[in-house]
Amino acid sequence: MEVSNKAFKAYDIRGLYPEEVNEELAYRLGRIFSAMLAAETVVVGHDIRLSGPELTDALTEGLRDGGSHVLDIGLCGTELVYFATSYLNADGGIMVTASHNPKNYNGMKLVRKGARPISAATGLKEIGAMVTGNDFGHQTVAGKSRGKVTKVDIVPNYIDHLLTYIDVDKLRPLHIAVNPGNGGAGPIVEELAERLPFKFSSINMGPDGNFPNGVPNPLLPNNRGATEALVRSSRADLGLAWDGDFDRCFFFDEKGEFIEGYYIVGLLAEAFLQKQPGAKIMYDPRLVWNTEDIIAAHGGVPVRCQSGHAFMKQCMRDEGVLYGGEMSAHHYFHDFTCCDSGMIPWLLVAELLSSSGKSLSQTVQKRMALYPCSGEINRQVEDSAAVLTALAARYADGEQDRLDGLSVGYDRWRFNVRASNTEPVLRLNVESKGDKELLKAKTREVLELIGGKEA
Repeated sequence: MEVSNKAFKAYDIRGLYPEEVNEELAYRLGRIFSAMLAAETVVVGHDIRLSGPELTDALTEGLRDGGSHVLDIGLCGTELVYFATSYLNADGGIMVTASHNPKNYNGMKLVRKGARPISAATGLKEIGAMVTGNDFGHQTVAGKSRGKVTKVDIVPNYIDHLLTYIDVDKLRPLHIAVNPGNGGAGPIVEELAERLPFKFSSINMGPDGNFPNGVPNPLLPNNRGATEALVRSSRADLGLAWDGDFDRCFFFDEKGEFIEGYYIVGLLAEAFLQKQPGAKIMYDPRLVWNTEDIIAAHGGVPVRCQSGHAFMKQCMRDEGVLYGGEMSAHHYFHDFTCCDSGMIPWLLVAELLSSSGKSLSQTVQKRMALYPCSGEINRQVEDSAAVLTALAARYADGEQDRLDGLSVGYDRWRFNVRASNTEPVLRLNVESKGDKELLKAKTREVLELIGGKEA
């Protein structure tokens, strides 16, 4: 099979299967990973994609030929590889996943000991060069004994850890509607349900890499209808949906209305600061005003960081952050090895609703009115760099920064435009201070300047 470097991105490996990600690449990566980390033990898991088992087998063979013992945790979500790498004190971990991409994609996320991420800035670029280089055979370590494979059921320990974030005795018997989208979240929700006082109504629970009900990516508005309908038909107090490898969790209020991840970041920031005043809270530059307002009001310390899981995790470690969130529904926790989880956020929100007695809509409506936002809008364009240059010139009178793409701020509104690290699109986010009409007008204005087509 041909081995290409096209799948090596800024913070993970992701590409079309088998053209860009295939068994030969997986085998080579295992050999290189074993050698670079001098890894005695490596955790390996895969998501629900149909190509996952074959890629995992090839990866495992590469790791074993490199002399590493493989701790195989099987079909799982990305966060279980993070958890297992830390919990089992392994020297590294590899999750075979393409997250929310279409079903003909696959890839890998790599971590070092302690679940520290490996990104382009911390070794992934070098790994890619060695995996795809002609001198591959000279980059591996010879003479080590072939490693063994051990099957490990990490789920019971993982469930126990999740429940340390909440006080189960204080939970009310909420009715929760859940839609894993035939991704990997279903079995974990079922495990948690046995230890929680909630009533669950569910659809699309069975993991299925054919994606019979569409790609599980609720960030896309067209993928939310089934969850919205389930909340309304079951008269649930809360609706939840996940992406395929469930490292992102999406919320719907009791009316079935989708709640932007931006407001969940603020909600969780407030909850953590009430417990630990003065703590550092991390957020990405796409939407900021609501989060910064809440942090200031509760005596926290704001930490802005470039979006992307590898960057956020490193920033959390470097800065000593307690909690961090991205408006794209990634939530990071210091006590979860500074990694993101799609299960901890909804447990915390359910606890908040239980203690307050308020509905989710009542909980977030004030913040949504204070800082309305456009939601993320994607556009395919021919030349992303040229568009960003033109926008910077058009809005030269605004306060600009380039921490992540282009952010421009004015007194009453601001926007961020950035090129995706995983797809050929520009992503736009706009927010205002309490002015929905201004928000609509400025969103239209910036979109006209961006041009391109819907993505």
